[in-house]
Amino acid sequence: MNTPAFEDILAARARIAGHAHATPLIEHEALNLLCNCRVLVKAETLQRTGSFKFRGAFNAISRLDRREWPGGVVACSSGNHAQGVAEAARITAHRALIVMPADAPRLKVERTRASGAEIRFYDRESEDRDAIARALCKERRAAFVPPFDHPHVIAGQGTAGLELMEQAGAAAAELEAVLVPVSGGGLIAGIGLAVKRINPSVRVFSVEPEGFDDTARSLAAGTRLKNARSAGSICDSLLIGMPGELTFALNRAQLAGGLSVSDEDAMRAMAFAFFELKLVVEPGGAVALAALLSGRYRSSGRPVAIVLSGGNVDADLFARALNAAGSPAMAAAAN
Repeated sequence: MNTPAFEDILAARARIAGHAHATPLIEHEALNLLCNCRVLVKAETLQRTGSFKFRGAFNAISRLDRREWPGGVVACSSGNHAQGVAEAARITAHRALIVMPADAPRLKVERTRASGAEIRFYDRESEDRDAIARALCKERRAAFVPPFDHPHVIAGQGTAGLELMEQAGAAAAELEAVLVPVSGGGLIAGIGLAVKRINPSVRVFSVEPEGFDDTARSLAAGTRLKNARSAGSICDSLLIGMPGELTFALNRAQLAGGLSVSDEDAMRAMAFAFFELKLVVEPGGAVALAALLSGRYRSSGRPVAIVLSGGNVDADLFARALNAAGSPAMAAAAN
């Protein structure tokens, strides 16, 4: 498997132009005051399909030869990669089948179907989604589109980091660090490639849910480690068994370390993003913001950038987060 490079990110930006959005980098006084530094927020919640996943999916799928893969594409996802693949397949006129956990958020299931994809549900605890996907690919003569461990996927996700660094430069922000939500590591691997090429002094940190911090533990151990469980956090988009082989090789060389936050931290961050930033963020997409607001990461006073990686959250869970905070003032005070 080829290791992606910065030049692949530049090529990916040209390929996805006109399809993916260049999302804004937002700064808000309330957040700066709470964190005692400038905080720049990369709002991938405003990306096509509501998360960064469309970038990598389109970069990979748009390269496929339909004569080689007449059955289209197959992917595994709890929702955000599913939606990115389904929409990229729709645009490029490929069939798509998604292997999704039975407990995937209803909104993500509905949006995946709305882009024309078929869905095959599986049980997280008792079934092997990768084995299911391999069998479907063989049966259909379809290409497998990994959620993270693929050079074209990583390069596509890296376009978010390229934009972030260019936007931070335009805002005259000399970044101290970039905090990124992590599941298998594709987003942070691509962002790390872009960030470190443009400014090697910027530190890049992974952020994960407590109990599912496989990247942080793997970085500390120097080898890939598995999570003990595959379910049990509201951050459904970040629940992966272990880091990818390719992503970990990149992240081990690029990341400064890993952070973790509780589900309660993530919910408070969701409420803060809604009340103050006027953004809808899903639990997994809010963990980098949660790391700042909870004090898991403390800036020296220099600017910090965070990524809000997705905004696809069911209404009932989102209401729970807002009700738990109670008010804008309480959301801020709780953090």
